[in-house]
Amino acid sequence: MGSGKRGLITAAVTVVCAVTVLAAPGTAFAAPSPSPSTSPSSSSSSSTAVSNSDLEAVRQRLEKLYHAAAVATDEYNAAEEAAEKQSAEIVALAKRIVKGQERLAALKKRAGAAAAAQYRSGGLPDEAKLMLSDDPQAFLDGTGRVLQGQRATKGLLAEMTRIQQDLELYAKDASAQWKKLEAGRKAKAAAQKKIEKQIKAAEQLESRLEDEEKERLAELEKEAAYKAQTAWLDSGILEDIKGEASEQGRKAVEYATEQLGKPYEWGAEGPKTYDCSGLTSQAWASAGQGIPRTSQEQWKQLKRIDIEDMRPGDLIIYNGDASHVAMYIGDGAIIHAPRPGRTVTVAGAGSMPILGVVRPDA
Repeated sequence: MGSGKRGLITAAVTVVCAVTVLAAPGTAFAAPSPSPSTSPSSSSSSSTAVSNSDLEAVRQRLEKLYHAAAVATDEYNAAEEAAEKQSAEIVALAKRIVKGQERLAALKKRAGAAAAAQYRSGGLPDEAKLMLSDDPQAFLDGTGRVLQGQRATKGLLAEMTRIQQDLELYAKDASAQWKKLEAGRKAKAAAQKKIEKQIKAAEQLESRLEDEEKERLAELEKEAAYKAQTAWLDSGILEDIKGEASEQGRKAVEYATEQLGKPYEWGAEGPKTYDCSGLTSQAWASAGQGIPRTSQEQWKQLKRIDIEDMRPGDLIIYNGDASHVAMYIGDGAIIHAPRPGRTVTVAGAGSMPILGVVRPDA
């Protein structure tokens, strides 16, 4: 069977498994038991074979490196989100400045016309104008209009002053936003360097392993996730989790399910690649609910829910620093974009250390 066909079948099976998890509330998600780790003596007769304890040290080191990359990714995403907001604010301020300048120019033109009219009247005192007038009543009527004009002129000058003050304020605000934008650019560049450094170190570490050692390492990763998930399920937590998805939550889960098998890429929001918070934010955007871009801001800004009360569509935040996020899909399972080198997948909700749960549509 061709590799392309096998890939399609694998993706189809994965989607079916995910849908089954959603449709069968009585079945708790548990990763399949990992095959027993192969001992060095049985896997290779070479005296240079890497022991399981050494591979476990590698696994823990890789976990730390990818965790550091996830933290830096959140920093990068936060800087990018802030830059977008600051750029939008600068554009809005620029539009206000242009409108203010146009209004000010129009007011100056009116003020100039009023000054010219006063000059043409000769600047004579009102008593002299009354004596020289052929129609005293018309003069008096005109005097009333002059008084109205004077009041209008005062209002015009006051408006000119106010607009000038507004323009000065807009200019200061724009300058401040430019400084923030520049600081954000530097923060974003620094975060990118951190990400690339951590991922490069992880890739170099993995590249030094033989194929057989990589397979054993993968088994150790599965075993660690399995043990964590099993311990979480053994606590009896699923007996208390009975919430049903809201309409928006169901749409968000459907979107996330459709992304299964797509590669992880830091800073990505789809449609071809995702990082963890890129997946959750886009899933909820597809359901008509905008949420913060990063896992840390999702943890800070969204309503927190007790684990016992969570329902499909809720977001589970992981690690003490809120550096990872996944979408709960029911029956002890999540969909998430794990890390570089992995794809969007279904996993056990308890396979990583849970910080808490948030609800976008609370």
